[in-house]
Amino acid sequence: MTRVRLDLAYDGTEFAGWARQRSGLRTVQQVLEEALTAILRLSEEPVQLTVAGRTDAGVHAAGQVAHFDVPEGVWLAHQEKLLRRLAGKLPMDVRVYKAERAPEGFDARFAATSRRYIYRICDSMEGTLPTRRSFVLWHNRALDVDLLNEASRLMLGEHDFAAYCKKREGATTIRRLLDVHWDRTRPDEVEATVEADAFCHSMVRALVAALLMAGDGRSAPEFPAEVLATKERHPSVNVLPPHGLTLEEVRYPSADELAARVVETRKVRTLGC
Repeated sequence: MTRVRLDLAYDGTEFAGWARQRSGLRTVQQVLEEALTAILRLSEEPVQLTVAGRTDAGVHAAGQVAHFDVPEGVWLAHQEKLLRRLAGKLPMDVRVYKAERAPEGFDARFAATSRRYIYRICDSMEGTLPTRRSFVLWHNRALDVDLLNEASRLMLGEHDFAAYCKKREGATTIRRLLDVHWDRTRPDEVEATVEADAFCHSMVRALVAALLMAGDGRSAPEFPAEVLATKERHPSVNVLPPHGLTLEEVRYPSADELAARVVETRKVRTLGC
């Protein structure tokens, strides 16, 4: 068997998230798996994708990574024309821009060292440009980038992010937040860059929501960190709409460190370890 790494992007507007749904709703995983299965002629053993990070409905990706395993002979027969055939088979809101044999020990999910997201927010009182409405969230209060960055610095490091996650039975909410910073990229728009070793369900959207409260003056810069310390959801912190959020990049270690990273990631997390 050969493991194939895919680098891909998608507009999440018309998708019910990454993961297949029992309800049959359209998802990125379903669309990709069906296209790959048809192109590779694997109807008896359909392609099954493993992804670096499952995105919610409406969330976009510019740098998503996935892998699948396929018989060596099938890969050799199709590798040269796979990208071109995918371009013709896939709908226009999904593109695969790299398909290559993965190095030994690669796992799209467990070998990743971090995921980097960008949340784009318009704070103009007139609202977002119509041409950007599917990718930028409108926030109807002026934002102070200095206050946003002051609040963000207090969140960095390894913490239990239960206050900002949708809890799942048996899943840990301990994560290491590597970077959170804000830039004003346009006169009417700011961007939050959020990078962590991994994210819980809805973590980025809830975390940015709390930071916005500090950035527009509704709370003190210390407020998001104070909520974090409680390990409980705060009634004033809502989960933001998904359409301003894009997965920009997934990082991996060098090839000789992949297997060790997979082992480390699979360990049960406890604070301080």
